[in-house]
Amino acid sequence: MTAWLTPRNAVVAGLIAILALIPVYAAATGNTFLMTLFTRIVILGIAAVSLNLIMGFGGMVSFGHAAYLGIGGYVVGILAKEGIDTGFVQWPLALLVSGLFALGVGALSLRTRGVYFIMITLAFAQVVYYVANGLDRYGGDDGLTIQRRSEFAGLLNLSNRTAFYYLCLALLLATVYLVWRMVNSRFGLVIQGARSNERRMRAIGIPTFRYKLTCFVIAGVLCGLSGVLLANHTNFISPALMHWTRSGDLIVMAVLGGMGSVFGPVIGAIALLVLEEALPHLIGFVTHVFTGKEIAAAKEYWQLLLGPMMLLIVLYARGGIDSLLARSPRG
Repeated sequence: MTAWLTPRNAVVAGLIAILALIPVYAAATGNTFLMTLFTRIVILGIAAVSLNLIMGFGGMVSFGHAAYLGIGGYVVGILAKEGIDTGFVQWPLALLVSGLFALGVGALSLRTRGVYFIMITLAFAQVVYYVANGLDRYGGDDGLTIQRRSEFAGLLNLSNRTAFYYLCLALLLATVYLVWRMVNSRFGLVIQGARSNERRMRAIGIPTFRYKLTCFVIAGVLCGLSGVLLANHTNFISPALMHWTRSGDLIVMAVLGGMGSVFGPVIGAIALLVLEEALPHLIGFVTHVFTGKEIAAAKEYWQLLLGPMMLLIVLYARGGIDSLLARSPRG
């Protein structure tokens, strides 16, 4: 029992409680922006957790993971454009297409290592990005507006902000639990063993390629789910969602929160997106204190503060924020 009573677990429990109470606070204060922000955080948290599954536990650094965000979102948007609004069709098809794409990408990229693996995943993501740019019927590079959110025959109203938020939160917690079960199973041990020494794992008769490909597909499906939720959240989808810089954002979330930690990417998503909103206001406040007026242009340089903060995390907390919460530092 006492093994669970650690500072890290206390913080995780506290963050989950805060996430669960966000709609209550938003309703009491009338702060709808807070609901919008944290809904996005929860959704991208799912994507970051899925990337961490292959990157943090499997050592597969994918620079094209955001492609699955776009694929999941575009399936929802295209079906909605064609008059198919039911989530019972949109969501399973989005997950299926995401999984099939991940299967194709993984089957080719997992035969390589290191920078070659990174470049192949990046290349596939850019192919999908430019294909989406060329879909003139579905908005092209201007993006596609989704008129109606997915419908579930009256069983679930996604137009209700609170109901949609709690659905996203429940799916995030389910994703975290699924990843936790996976990495602590025989399957997860094989994936982590292949990350450490794949040649030795193959030498003892374990077909590491099949395990890694399965893991890669599962991560793609989970990220596709995040894309489905994001499309319903914003009622808009565009090729920009699949750009390689979005994959970079997901990598930053995983690294900032803690790679190889099940809940770390969620912490990273919260930290990164909250800092994106808070730092411009902090810069505005500082400029007002020293100059007597708020310099709006200065707010655009908030990343100049974010960069050094991330550098300090990388240099002094190898396991990200999660390692700072642990009882002992990681080796």
